[in-house]
Amino acid sequence: MASQAFVDSVIKDIIQPGVDQLMALPYYTELRAGKLSIKRLQGWAMQHYLHNVALLKGFALCMVKNSHDPDLFNYFLYQMNEEQYHPDLAKKFGLAIGLQEEDFAKATPIFECLSHTAKTIHGMLLGSASENRASALVNETMVCRYSEEHINALRQHYGLDDKAIQFFTVHAVADQEHTAMASEIIAKHANNERQQELVRDAARHMVPSKSPSSKVSTMPARN
Repeated sequence: MASQAFVDSVIKDIIQPGVDQLMALPYYTELRAGKLSIKRLQGWAMQHYLHNVALLKGFALCMVKNSHDPDLFNYFLYQMNEEQYHPDLAKKFGLAIGLQEEDFAKATPIFECLSHTAKTIHGMLLGSASENRASALVNETMVCRYSEEHINALRQHYGLDDKAIQFFTVHAVADQEHTAMASEIIAKHANNERQQELVRDAARHMVPSKSPSSKVSTMPARN
């Protein structure tokens, strides 16, 4: 069994620098200043909607894959229940800033976001429990942070109310719990040097150079 110290080292050495890098991207500097275009925000909403739909299907895979292990099966069942409304929340945000239902129906992922989602699903389908949850540890940490950024900026500069930004208010709170749960899974299952290196490798793949949020920050919305 790995120690919490190992998980803390992954957060300190890989994840937190990645979060800091993410917050320094033009997307977030423009968002904080109220200069980010609505089109860019719309692109964010559509790409995150697609990512969240994929996550739900990934959790279904994880439940089947781990059906022999009651603890892991129940963990992924809980995560699926927690995530089931998140695509709708991403869509709600997009609709509030001018998108239509048909925009989501015909949306396709930009390549970089597809790559990020594919790495997540790869861990869910082919990775060990600890490797699988390494991507969650990165993503949940990032989502907590950038949800706070969106909440403040969307209220201050874009005049959106709590209903429109529910995606971010939910994630700012819930993903703190999800981060802690992912940490526990990693600490329990990364029980040898090989598993620990897989956790580090998965975390490196998920930091901002690969994340949907960072890539949407440099790409136009695609309808």
